[in-house]
Amino acid sequence: MHLRTHRADSYANLQHMGIELVEHRSAKDVRRILEALPEWFGDVDAIDNYVAAAENDDYGSLLAVAPDGVIGAALTRRHFREAAELHLIAVHPQARGTGVGRLLVERIASRLAVDGCTLLSVHTVGPSFENEPYAQTRAFYRSVGFVPLEEHDGLDWPGPTLILVRPLVVQMQQDGSR
Repeated sequence: MHLRTHRADSYANLQHMGIELVEHRSAKDVRRILEALPEWFGDVDAIDNYVAAAENDDYGSLLAVAPDGVIGAALTRRHFREAAELHLIAVHPQARGTGVGRLLVERIASRLAVDGCTLLSVHTVGPSFENEPYAQTRAFYRSVGFVPLEEHDGLDWPGPTLILVRPLVVQMQQDGSR
């Protein structure tokens, strides 16, 4: 996998780099990307659970596809009409820092807002568990508009889970409906 090193700050730049965002399922690519990120996804059971979610129609799946394969994946779950969860986002280590993760989040947020969703949430390891990779994750989420809501012990794992939320701007129709 070989990517150019300039940032992809817009979808046009991604296309210029030969990267497309597609709604598609690929459990094998989710597994490959997660296994390439052991600092974040070192638990085999967690990887298996994300791979199962990638195969499950209850989750939306968005992939970032470069000319030589899938370099990013995001899974979402719509809990209510007004609220959805970013269940997973992962970008292959060779593509981190290129803007692929940001564009996955922005595409998801845009599509959800058009469909009437007003709040997107995400869970990650909380700040009371000192870990540099997860500090990077929290900084990424803040950079794409998420704000911390609350931290709970034992929610998704035995340690602290931070719940972050991002309000979505819902476009009103001409008749005033959402």
